[in-house]
Amino acid sequence: MAPTIIVPGSVRTAAARHFKNATTRKESLSLYREILRTTKVFHWCDETGQPWSQRLRAEARKEFEASREETDPLILARMLVTGRDCVQQIQIKFNEADRAAWARIERDTNRRR
Repeated sequence: MAPTIIVPGSVRTAAARHFKNATTRKESLSLYREILRTTKVFHWCDETGQPWSQRLRAEARKEFEASREETDPLILARMLVTGRDCVQQIQIKFNEADRAAWARIERDTNRRR
């Protein structure tokens, strides 16, 4: 049986590639779960009668499926950063609108007293 020759750089690059893939996969799953958690708060329906939460989940699934085969680490990192930023902006805007609605409810309640 012939001996196996291990080139020092090849082991590290394979391990680094595996680590990057595992890290990217974890980040992608984390982002996807965060999107699903965020869509839970969209209770109202669109003009066709479909709940926004279902529509947003379907769109997120479609985007993730479309980018499943992407292998370029730079593009993957850009997609993850952009996705995370968009989710955070939506959460911030929704929280601001929610606080404004509760403040209006409180103000209207106090006005009636």
